[in-house]
Amino acid sequence: MTPEDQKRLETCTAEIAEILYRNSNREGLDSLEGIEQTVRRQMLEEVSPRVAPFFVNQKAYPARGRVRRLKSLVGVLEIRQSQAERLGVKAYSRLSGGLEKANLRLSANESFQDAEDDIVALTGMRVGHSTQQRLVGRQSFESAEAKQGVSEVSIDGGKVRLRDLLESDSPWRDYKAVRVEGIYYNAFFQDNDSLIDYLSAQRLLSPLVCLGDGHAGVWNLFAQLTTVETRWEILDWYHLKENLYKVGGSLKRLAAAEMLLWQGQVEAARALFADCRRKQARNFEAYLSTHRSRIVNYGFYQAEQLCSIGSGAVESAVKQIGRRLQISGARWNTASVNAMLSLRCAYLNGQLAS
Repeated sequence: MTPEDQKRLETCTAEIAEILYRNSNREGLDSLEGIEQTVRRQMLEEVSPRVAPFFVNQKAYPARGRVRRLKSLVGVLEIRQSQAERLGVKAYSRLSGGLEKANLRLSANESFQDAEDDIVALTGMRVGHSTQQRLVGRQSFESAEAKQGVSEVSIDGGKVRLRDLLESDSPWRDYKAVRVEGIYYNAFFQDNDSLIDYLSAQRLLSPLVCLGDGHAGVWNLFAQLTTVETRWEILDWYHLKENLYKVGGSLKRLAAAEMLLWQGQVEAARALFADCRRKQARNFEAYLSTHRSRIVNYGFYQAEQLCSIGSGAVESAVKQIGRRLQISGARWNTASVNAMLSLRCAYLNGQLAS
């Protein structure tokens, strides 16, 4: 800005400030917070809606078509249809791109009612909770794709509470969360085909490390990754250890078994429980038999940094996603679960960043 423009701007803004003050409620100016609220409200109602159209006209002229009225971060704007199309405003939307993104960021982290309260507190613009919910349902986020070859994938399951199950003892249902290279999040509800399509679309390297817990459904999903020549299926160490200690009994024996399993010595670990009559021991032996090929020398893999030995990244993803889906009292319609999963993952992947 040139010195001349700066001086002119100071003169104009001083005059604007005087006009705004003259038309303000003096009772609301007794504190700095009151002044902040008053100035912001007047800027949104009287100043910004007169300034922003000038910028719009400079970038999208001539203006043709019907007038569209949009709520925005700078107040309520009126622009022509041709201008809206030129500037990337979504068809039929009553919110600008900036205000829409601000609402989505809040809805990705808290209830729609809290998002309604927070958006007006943060921006001065009110967007109702029902509008927030419809906004989420209309989104179509592109799944985050790895920018490099993918050598490691983790899958785990999370829980979501439904409200529209008429004949069910439990309102809880599973969804699958996937983490690619410990970086990118994605999640799918009752849509395993889309999960496989998402992973298959990545540039999967061979061998591909597939980390998971003992759930058969996870390994069935990994088996469908036909685009990669070789898979290393590895049982999550922490799940293995958790199942070991479910056996109970002698702590000395459990510690010895843990050391053997850490070195991948499955048969030696099983032998320690040969004389144990506990039902939990038989269950653990069956667990070891099922996952024998997936139990590796964890100590060696960790020391050589060959790959991860635990699916902590994807478990963390489930917890991060669950922070929104399982907030106090949250119950979801079946049809809306995937939309919320998509929003939460987009937020965690940084797709809603400014």
